[in-house]
Amino acid sequence: MNEVVESQELVRFHEVRAGYNQPVVGPVSFGIRPGEVLGLSGANGSGKSTLLKALTGAARVFAGTIERDPELGLAHHRQRPELPPELPLLGREMMDLLDADPGQAPALLHPLLDKPLSQFSGGQFQFLQACACLTSPARLVILDEPTNNLDGDAIEALSGLLNNIGPQRAVLLVSHEQEFLRLHCSRLVELPKAA
Repeated sequence: MNEVVESQELVRFHEVRAGYNQPVVGPVSFGIRPGEVLGLSGANGSGKSTLLKALTGAARVFAGTIERDPELGLAHHRQRPELPPELPLLGREMMDLLDADPGQAPALLHPLLDKPLSQFSGGQFQFLQACACLTSPARLVILDEPTNNLDGDAIEALSGLLNNIGPQRAVLLVSHEQEFLRLHCSRLVELPKAA
């Protein structure tokens, strides 16, 4: 488990109600501190992904506030990352575009770095995206269902990265896998089922 640094929060959600045409989640209040892996838990439809999108600006905040450290950089792994269509990139080039460090990537990812993205399976691209986020310089990494389509070896490699995020960074993690949350999160925020 990572050591949580007692310092200013990287992000603070205060009574946030978020959604698209109307609110689908909230009110929700919590903060994220450096060194922490914070898990969002809740039933399908409780608004976990929507809350993450509110932080990145892809969903609307109807009420409440999201306060961010002004120096905060974000890396966002989406629940269903899509392969860029007909983009002739290698895995290594995709990592470069995301400002990730291939040298910090787990050994399991190395054979994929010189492979064209067009030849990646869905699980391989999911794994590349999650690793890129975790090896980027972003102080807050948002992982939305990062274990989807991953085999046991890839999940273990991802776990190694999560266990070594460092004291100045934090992870906001959504997963339906309760055991994965239990193993990696220093704290859980349970979202109620949407009304």
